[in-house]
Amino acid sequence: MASDILDATFAALADPTRRAILARLAEGEATVMELAAPFAMSQPGVSKHLRVLERAGLISRGRDAQRRPCRLEATRLKTAMDWLADYRSYWEESYQRLDDLLGELEADKSGTGEREAL
Repeated sequence: MASDILDATFAALADPTRRAILARLAEGEATVMELAAPFAMSQPGVSKHLRVLERAGLISRGRDAQRRPCRLEATRLKTAMDWLADYRSYWEESYQRLDDLLGELEADKSGTGEREAL
């Protein structure tokens, strides 16, 4: 189940238009027409992107009289961030080992330079 959620989340985030839609929804809810405005595509084209985002659980659509506002659902983004956080510690440890090695090399290089000067 968690794997399916991550797959759907990352698949939805793979498209720059969908990421831009999410960025807009982070500012507050918006209608399909409002979301379509900055893009050179039809309303049905934007609606397809919204369906992908909705299936991934990244947005929800409500009813407000005649409007159907879309809103960001950040829980799935948090799930993806938590998954990525596991790898962040791996990379931090790797960079720390690299920093240590570079420090040793610089120390050896400085030590060699002093001996040559003598």
